[in-house]
Amino acid sequence: MNISKEIVRGVIKENPTFILLLGMCPTLATTTSAFNGMGMGFATLFVLALSNMAISMVKDLIPAKVRIPSFIVIIASFVTMVDLLMAAYLPALHSQLGIFIPLIVVNCIVLGRAEAYASKNDVFSSLIDGIGVGLGFTLSLTVLGAVRELLGDLSLFGVKLAQTNGFWFLKMHFISNEGWLTLNGLKLIPLGGMLVFVLAPGAFIALAYLMVLFNRLKRKYFSN
Repeated sequence: MNISKEIVRGVIKENPTFILLLGMCPTLATTTSAFNGMGMGFATLFVLALSNMAISMVKDLIPAKVRIPSFIVIIASFVTMVDLLMAAYLPALHSQLGIFIPLIVVNCIVLGRAEAYASKNDVFSSLIDGIGVGLGFTLSLTVLGAVRELLGDLSLFGVKLAQTNGFWFLKMHFISNEGWLTLNGLKLIPLGGMLVFVLAPGAFIALAYLMVLFNRLKRKYFSN
């Protein structure tokens, strides 16, 4: 198999968020910041890769009639591992993501790849498929979280842009006396951010614009 081709398929051509519109619940709920989005993405990537590999290993031992419950038990085992590891080593992030970590068990992306790919292919191919799709999901959540954090709080990965060393450049060229980020005199974002992007409506708005942008870029550069 062509590893790079499989990764590109999972990240770009069949991106679970921007192309297939899967896993919308954690996508909209956990992307209040870039860090939260990245954390949720990597947790899902871990589960995807290992559950795909494990399911591929035992696919011939599982009776067809109970394959879905069996897949869920395997996926739940890895989700429990992720939940405990994050609680131990990333307690702040674990607290932020809350119930959405255990809900990875029923994420349609994870179960879908188990049923559609891992149960029909060899172990290595299933691992690469899980990594590719997981990276695509992580990229989507991180970008969406970054956009919402930037517009909602004028910060990125928890760093307030108004407190960075380079802010003097923004203040000199793009900050109005009324406290707005401007471009050619047009008021864009108040320095306090736009609350709508922190809330649920902002998640839908940001997701819609990112889907349009992603699909345009996909058609332009990855149409073949």
